[in-house]
Amino acid sequence: QVQLVESGGGSVQAGGSLRLSCAVSGVTYFWYCMGWFRQAPAKEREGVAFFYTDGGTLYYADSVKGRFTISQDNAKKTLWLQMNSLKPEDTAMYYCAVGRSCGGMKAGDFPYWGQGTQVTVSS
Repeated sequence: QVQLVESGGGSVQAGGSLRLSCAVSGVTYFWYCMGWFRQAPAKEREGVAFFYTDGGTLYYADSVKGRFTISQDNAKKTLWLQMNSLKPEDTAMYYCAVGRSCGGMKAGDFPYWGQGTQVTVSS
């Protein structure tokens, strides 16, 4: 039922910017968490940034605070991740996800996932 489709990934030089988007459909929860995870080769999937649909609750991983900004449209149909000052260590597959709670930023708490979009940052 739930479909999440990411787009906007690509290859950029360090210091550059990308804006990821996630088109959302089929979510029946009234309140839920939408967010971004990333996974680099040989590393665990980690939470990046999350937006709770109360409209004002945001969560960011320490590694991206001040560089990434998460936002959502009023219709809750699109989730964005503006990524500035990108670093090579940001290179990963980025996934959007939907769950009931944002607080833990744990992949296991998110039952719905997109297919991912690759972000590659070169030096």
